Amino acid sequence: MWALLWAAVQALLLLSVGFSVNVAVTDALLTNLLLTAGGYAMGTGLRYYQPSIKEAAYLLGWSLGLATISMVLFYWISSRLFAGDVVYLDFVDATLAVRFVFTWLMVLLLLLLSWFWFYTLERQQDEQRKAAAEKLAREAELHTLRQQLQPHFLFNSLNSISALVVARPEQARTMIQQLSDFLRGTLRKDDQQQVPLSDELQQLSLYLEIEKVRFGHRLQTAIEVQNETMNMRLPALLLQPVVENAIKFGLYDTVGDTVISIKATAQDHQLLLQVQNPYDPATALPRRGTGFGLSSVQRRLYLLYARQDLLQTRQEENQFITSIKIPQKND
Repeated sequence: MWALLWAAVQALLLLSVGFSVNVAVTDALLTNLLLTAGGYAMGTGLRYYQPSIKEAAYLLGWSLGLATISMVLFYWISSRLFAGDVVYLDFVDATLAVRFVFTWLMVLLLLLLSWFWFYTLERQQDEQRKAAAEKLAREAELHTLRQQLQPHFLFNSLNSISALVVARPEQARTMIQQLSDFLRGTLRKDDQQQVPLSDELQQLSLYLEIEKVRFGHRLQTAIEVQNETMNMRLPALLLQPVVENAIKFGLYDTVGDTVISIKATAQDHQLLLQVQNPYDPATALPRRGTGFGLSSVQRRLYLLYARQDLLQTRQEENQFITSIKIPQKND
């Protein structure tokens, strides 16, 4: 489009100095046809070879070479098309230097625009490849974290089932069914899937039923959930390792009945989760409340939300409290 526009301007200029329509139109079309061919050749070359900024001399060399080829072809073709028009050929000879400079500047401009276009496109493709690689790395790390958590729970459950088979076979069968339902639920969910809190609590209840078989009356739970949080979303299977951590450090280091408290509230477009378990300062160090389960959850939250402040822990008297914030997308 730009070539036709400039050809029209050039033809009008030649007409204004007294050349015929045939000469003016031919000169303008030939000049711009050669420029267009040079632009196409540059675009094709830059598609396969992108000189760096430090190699700018290559661009100058290309532009000079293409300008020279264009002028040689223009002079050769015009000399044969208008062999009997001495006035026009003298005009071509007189303006040859100006034509060369103009052609070189136009070729250089086209070359720089083409180079910038392909350079920008290549950078965008590099960023896309980098983002895809980082996404794959995050998914692989998330999967690894999940796989590290599951065997510990599975081995404990199987040991409990083994102990129940002889003494309480009916309860062993129930626990096997519960374990099967729980594992089936974990397989259906990938690491980045967002699920409603109601689904997460349903999956958590299967886990708690299994643990209650292991620990009997010693394990008690208190779940307090605001109605408006039930449809709020969070990463699938996020609560289970947090509650497992609370059970581990709440029951192993205390005597008597233990209440694991789970609360869910909504605040400032965030789902706030709190898991609380007792610990005995005489038999347990407070720092032991931050084991692999919590560190893996914190790492998972960082991979998903790019924030380090979404999981916090604290001790209050003889209670260990884990707090999690899940940002909600605005509809």
